[in-house]
Formats: sequence, C-alpha cells, structure tokens
Amino acid sequence: MTTLHVLSSSPYSDDRLGSCLRLLGNGDGLLLCGDATYASQPGTLHAQSLSALGAGIALFALQEDIQARGLQPADDLQQIDYPGFVALAARFDKVNSWL
Repeated sequence: MTTLHVLSSSPYSDDRLGSCLRLLGNGDGLLLCGDATYASQPGTLHAQSLSALGAGIALFALQEDIQARGLQPADDLQQIDYPGFVALAARFDKVNSWL
C-alpha cells in the first residue's frame, strides 16, 4: 500500500521531516508544502537527506510555495500545482499529513 506523505512544517522548527523520512517505504511519495519547502534548498543537510532517498520515493513540492519563498530546489524534486496535488492524492492508496 503506497502512501503520499504531506509535510508542511519547517525542517528547522522540529523533527517531523526526520520522522517522516524514517517511515517512507518503496513506492511512497513525499510532498513538501508551506515552510517544509525549505528542506529542498541545495547545500543543506535536509536536501542531502532528500536526495539520498533514491528512486523508489517520489519527491514533490508545491510550486506556489517554492516560488513564494524564492527557492531554487534540486532538479529531482518535481514541482506541482494544486490540481497536481489533487491528482497525487488520488494516485496513492493513502495520504498522511504530518501536522
């Protein structure tokens, strides 16, 4: 059963990103939105952790949140819009929001 993990909290405010990364399984997806998009900044430990996940985990970020923060994420992070978010939610068996 695949899961889309939705993370919105800053990786600098708590350890939800680390907890989420430990639970990701092959075929799962991770969507960064809100302040969680700061984890996508190249050159940070958070971005290195995301890059180390490998091909079995799909990485996404809300394009609007990336642009609002003026970020330039790595190429392996697929930017999506809100209709794309809805499509992702339908693509995976479950959605887990890390509140």
